[in-house]
Amino acid sequence: MDAQAVGRQEGGEPGEGGPHGRCPCPDREMITDPERGEVFCGGCGLVMFQGIEASGTGVSRAGAPGAPAGPAGMYDGSLTTVMGARNIDAGGHAIPADSRRSMGRLRTWDRRSRSKKAASLARALVQLSSITSKLAIPAPVADSAAHIYRRAVDAGLTRGRTTQSVVAASLYAACRMSNTPRTLDDMAGASNVEKRVLSRDLRTMMRRLELDLCQYDASSFVVRIANNLRLGEKTKRGAVEILAMADRAHISAGKNPMSQATAALYMACLSHSEPVTQKRLAAESGISPVTIRNRAATIREGLAGQGLAGQSGGPAVALQI
Repeated sequence: MDAQAVGRQEGGEPGEGGPHGRCPCPDREMITDPERGEVFCGGCGLVMFQGIEASGTGVSRAGAPGAPAGPAGMYDGSLTTVMGARNIDAGGHAIPADSRRSMGRLRTWDRRSRSKKAASLARALVQLSSITSKLAIPAPVADSAAHIYRRAVDAGLTRGRTTQSVVAASLYAACRMSNTPRTLDDMAGASNVEKRVLSRDLRTMMRRLELDLCQYDASSFVVRIANNLRLGEKTKRGAVEILAMADRAHISAGKNPMSQATAALYMACLSHSEPVTQKRLAAESGISPVTIRNRAATIREGLAGQGLAGQSGGPAVALQI
């Protein structure tokens, strides 16, 4: 597995589990992967928790109350002027009756003094927070998305486009820049925006803002699909090795990372006798069974042509598909 285990903890009783099942290991070692927001067992690889993020003092749930958020995620850069609705001063004492009317007028002008741009930005960042919570995206990525959205507003890209679409495109661009595995289909579903519209706005932002979005690492999708299908650790490692050999053979260039990851995982399942059908893989990844078969055949033929199939230490990829 290519995930970097940066947090470890010992202990736990056998059979204790999280929302994704019970861990059978007696003395398991819990591994925290902040890049994908997961805590999994170091023995069997079972994912105990998803949607977490690492902070300086421990692990917190993404999108939970108190989760860290940078100044970019606040519409005024965390310089908010808050006038409470309760008529109580800083010392906790009640404000005199003759001053309450003045405080009411101050609250009214405080609301009216907010510019239209600030009000629109505040609504957009609320939508960004909602999408981030749905997809369990780490807070640093959300802050980067907020910065990209601010640049889009300054460049006038919000004119003639829905705020939801520009926010979703900004978040997807931030995920691509940080290699956080989220697809356009994920963004479209979480933001309730058509994929066609989202793709169009993303291309416009890339051109106007000169965003350099690197291609996703296909191996980052392997762990996500394998965990959701509860596949074994050997199968995950086999799929990552297949993708590594495909990269060395220059087979993955120009291919959809999700389809490459699904095909490699399918080949690894066949090699390790995992009872997973193409239909289940297709339903989990959003890739059609035909594409899975075609990509698997391309990888097998490419590795065979390069003499990498079935080499010592690697998975047997010379499979009959």
